[in-house]
Amino acid sequence: MDQGNNKNQNQGGNKRDFKHRDGKPFEKKYDRKPGDKPFEKKFDRKPGDRPFEKKFERKPGEKPFEKKYDRKPGDRPAGKKFEGRDRRPAPAKPAGPSARDVALRALRSVARNDAYAAQALDRELSAAHLSDEDRRLAASIFYFTLENRLRIEHVLAARLKTRPEPEVMDILCIAAAQLLFMDKIPDHAAVDEAVKQARRAGRDGLTALVNGVLRSLIRDRDAGELTLPERDAEPEAYLSEKYSTAPELVARLSAAYGVDQTEEILAWSPDRRSDTIRPNRMRMSDAAFEAWLTQNGLAWEHATVSGAYRVTGAGKLSAHEGYRKGLFSIQGESSMLTAAAVGAKPGMQVLDACAAPGGKTCLIAETMQGTGRVYAWDLHEHRVELIRAAARRLELDNIRAQVRDAAKPMESMELSMDAVLVDAPCSGLGVMGDKPDIKYRLTGATIDALVPVQKSILNACASCVKPGGLLVYSTCTLLPEENEKQIEAFLNLHPEFAPDGDDKWLPEQLRAHYVNGYIQILPGRDGIEGFFIARLRRKAGSYER
Repeated sequence: MDQGNNKNQNQGGNKRDFKHRDGKPFEKKYDRKPGDKPFEKKFDRKPGDRPFEKKFERKPGEKPFEKKYDRKPGDRPAGKKFEGRDRRPAPAKPAGPSARDVALRALRSVARNDAYAAQALDRELSAAHLSDEDRRLAASIFYFTLENRLRIEHVLAARLKTRPEPEVMDILCIAAAQLLFMDKIPDHAAVDEAVKQARRAGRDGLTALVNGVLRSLIRDRDAGELTLPERDAEPEAYLSEKYSTAPELVARLSAAYGVDQTEEILAWSPDRRSDTIRPNRMRMSDAAFEAWLTQNGLAWEHATVSGAYRVTGAGKLSAHEGYRKGLFSIQGESSMLTAAAVGAKPGMQVLDACAAPGGKTCLIAETMQGTGRVYAWDLHEHRVELIRAAARRLELDNIRAQVRDAAKPMESMELSMDAVLVDAPCSGLGVMGDKPDIKYRLTGATIDALVPVQKSILNACASCVKPGGLLVYSTCTLLPEENEKQIEAFLNLHPEFAPDGDDKWLPEQLRAHYVNGYIQILPGRDGIEGFFIARLRRKAGSYER
């Protein structure tokens, strides 16, 4: 046979011809022949049977095992080095901000960034995810601190050699507000938490200062040594410190209203915190809205202004499904009255000259039932976007919002508007309840700078009012130089306008205060936000600018 066949034969040959690696043939351990019986099974085990256990038997006379180690549960094996991954419990995740931390952060936002109080608090509460109880605590601490900041700082200054850095001063103010105005919080809790806040802020070296100042405040409070100036001897100093209002503002209010009414203005606050809302007039009648409120478990009552409802205990209403769907708006009563003063009717052409964030614009557009046009101006794009967003939410197609300086006349609109609303920028003293920091941050210089701006806007927008049309001027402040004196100066310059005597747009209890075409709403007297609203009618057939 040839070589190739030999190769194939070897490859397919008997396995017994193979040799071990050491050259020795495999040993034949069992010589079994065809037909031999299979090996016998010595153990008949089934799958799942336990393995055989060899029972330990101690030999006769053998001693039992000695106990060499006295170990307890949880001890590591004796003499054995710990191996493997570390099985110690993982460190706990850092706790989220407390109610006091939320109040502190919101306070810092107002003090450093000029944020609106309500918006600053809402932003911090949304980020913190506190329980309902802690949310209420955070809000209370924040507002008590903000509303009484000037008085708190005066009390602290008497116990400090030098004013500490802003971060530490804010911590002291938060704690002092609890010690002076919140009697349900234990003193030790307020002090201990302030020390912890200072430590968390990286001010370990100042924790003794924080503790010492607050302990001193407690002792002086209990001893009755925290006194105010005498009201009869120093009435303005008394009002300034008691109500945390800048002395210059107290002086201006006292000159306009007298000491007693000024105190009534500064002391006023609603009996309980509530939100004022109104239905979307394009979607719901008042009766339907009241039924909807009840069905949704919202506690409500009628407000002073027709179509307004005060809601309590509802939480964050702007997050409510009904708000997102455009069924209602959140708006102050005096703001609603300002929109009502326009006397909007279907088909009208209306200009809202200083419109952002759009509450009055939208109410006017709803009253017109989606007809006509409401032109809404503001000076800044981001604020105009707020108007557009409100119009989209409420599904109002008759609003035209744009960026425009209302102090510059617009010739294309001259003598074309049925009504013009000028809700002028102002000092905001009528809404101190919503913006309590105004009381001590506003200066006389700021007020004096606002007056010429108000005048220029009023004069420019008046040219848009057609004969027989209405010009409404409003502010959310209380000072005569921003209100009735502005109207007197305007009428002297524009004899083509005259005060409008119609008071039917006002609630009956407010009509007695409507004189010479305007009303000054006072919070203490009238129970709603302090607004000034004037209605001026362009004389029919009058085309003078």
